[in-house]
Amino acid sequence: MRKEERYKEVVCWFEKNVPVAETELHYNDPFQLLIAVILSAQCTDKRVNMLTPALFEAFPTPEALAASSPAVVYEYIKSVSYPNNKAKHLVGMAQKLWADFKGVVPSDVNELQKLPGVGRKTANVIASVVYDKPTMAVDTHVFRVANRIGLTDNSKTPLETEKELISHIPAKLIPKAHHWLILHGRYVCTARKPKCEDCGIKPWCKYFLQEK
Repeated sequence: MRKEERYKEVVCWFEKNVPVAETELHYNDPFQLLIAVILSAQCTDKRVNMLTPALFEAFPTPEALAASSPAVVYEYIKSVSYPNNKAKHLVGMAQKLWADFKGVVPSDVNELQKLPGVGRKTANVIASVVYDKPTMAVDTHVFRVANRIGLTDNSKTPLETEKELISHIPAKLIPKAHHWLILHGRYVCTARKPKCEDCGIKPWCKYFLQEK
């Protein structure tokens, strides 16, 4: 099967069967989403959603968080992975966001990456979810699913995966496609044992076709 055909069929299936695909992180504004995405690195969305209500209430604005300290923030986030580093990142992010961007979360991926704790993946999430830009955040789910299905040719890095996905998926669908792949990897195309019997895209999946 040609890659172009695989992309076309997979995208069509998702458009028809998963018309709504959104982040599972809870947030009310771009600043809250930025905090949540930073916290979600190597941590489940479920865990992050458990602790962010209290965190958001304590620090409702970049100015409030910037005036705090990592030691104080740590007490709110100590149940996530790497809480010490994330506490430092959150305070540093808020300080730079307040000082350089007047508290407004930027839409540009390069500008976002100037904030402490914000790498390319996080920047792409914010640009995509908040500003509906055609950016593809590649986490472990997207990286695994894209390779397994055959949307990428055994990409070695997240950046390689990102570039290939963007080159084949229509720009207007990229923000939604990011969530299609994440959710598919989280609930169907799982790491240890993919649930091929429940998968709607198996007719075009390279892994499934090889396993038959």
